[in-house]
Amino acid sequence: MTPARTLLITTLAEYQTEFWLAAALTLRSSGNDVAFISFDDRSTERLRAAGFETWSVGDPPVTVHTDLARACAEHEIDNSNFWLSHERYTFAIRDSELLQRKLLRYLALAGDALDALRGRGRAVTMVQELGGFVSVVASYFAARRRGVDNWFIEPSFFRGRLFFLRNSFRAARIDPQPAATVSPEVRAYLDATLNTQAIVIPQKDRHQYTTAARKIVNRRNVKRLVQKSIDKYLLGKHQEFGHITHHVRTHARMLLNNLRLRRRYTPLPQAGRFVYYPLHVPADMALTLRSPEYLDQLALIEWLLRSVPQTHAVAIKEHPAMIGAIDAHRVTQLMDRFDNLLMLPPSTNNFDVLRACDGVVSINSKAGAEATLVGKPVLVLGDAFYRSSPAVRPIEHVRELPTALAETVASPQRVQPEQVAAWFQNVWDASSPGELYVADEANVEVFCASLIERVGGAA
Repeated sequence: MTPARTLLITTLAEYQTEFWLAAALTLRSSGNDVAFISFDDRSTERLRAAGFETWSVGDPPVTVHTDLARACAEHEIDNSNFWLSHERYTFAIRDSELLQRKLLRYLALAGDALDALRGRGRAVTMVQELGGFVSVVASYFAARRRGVDNWFIEPSFFRGRLFFLRNSFRAARIDPQPAATVSPEVRAYLDATLNTQAIVIPQKDRHQYTTAARKIVNRRNVKRLVQKSIDKYLLGKHQEFGHITHHVRTHARMLLNNLRLRRRYTPLPQAGRFVYYPLHVPADMALTLRSPEYLDQLALIEWLLRSVPQTHAVAIKEHPAMIGAIDAHRVTQLMDRFDNLLMLPPSTNNFDVLRACDGVVSINSKAGAEATLVGKPVLVLGDAFYRSSPAVRPIEHVRELPTALAETVASPQRVQPEQVAAWFQNVWDASSPGELYVADEANVEVFCASLIERVGGAA
């Protein structure tokens, strides 16, 4: 019997396809129909060889709009500049026309896939990793135009668990009322996190958590650079992440920034009294699309320096996955202008910083959620899953910061640990087990079960 529903999965790179192919085989074996939209030529070859119907960026679309305004109107895209901004910042693309053509082409590609499947009487569900790239955005809007559910997947606060987000780029919405009971599993996880001081690192991103120098002098990265260069320049294969020159320049710049900032570090024991702002990954989708008004983090830090009480400094620390990504010139300018700005060494354990500070200001970094575990007051500015936490004070506008900071450091309100744990139980319940892009058999089985439970299917 032919399954009634098709899971239409987007894949942007071969490392993603390795996982999605394993998942698709597992899903197919349990009676689920799976098809793909591939934005990477090598991925297309692998998927088709495995017998999966695949719409490829390398294939000519049926029709492509040449009128951007008309295409945006049909897909209810209010402001194309906003939706193209993530790719603009990530890959330093200045050419608006290039991005617009890409949006039109990808809307057509995703539309072709959806129309073909629905034309056969299929019910379709779109499945994507959450992201801000044009490929993801176009697939989302193509699905929305046709009334097809789009499920985004992103790592949860808890290691080995995922959020499944239906038809929205926004952060997961967590019930603000703490759960009646805390499960032994959640309590053990929170206790272990505090005891080990381990930050949350999705397995798919672990290779990023190293120094700027090691990212360059790294056999894995060098091998990938050679392979991608051969594919792009010799074989002419399309790669969605094929901005090789930009990638090399970015890592070289990160190394230089890291070298320039080292002499500016203040060890944590010398920091005195401070409010902590954990630097977010620059140009991450969590900023470009979820909290775009705070994309310029250094502008926000300057306002913090002007807003914090005179009794306190503002301490910042680079995100451990992006050491050197911050502009060293602008940071040193701020440090030369404000003697109440401290930069902590990026190797400093985040929980040590949280315990030492008198408060945390965050846009939507997971460090804000971690701060609540150690009982520190948190001011959250952006679209964050922990905005509903009873231990967090949401800030609606930066003009509120001077008053909020003064009140926070003068008389911080403490929330009982049991109440915090009960709220984290809600986070656990809103997430599902599994990891993205970990292709071992055990994880794939767990992930597929979570996917079907959340989005539906034949199994």
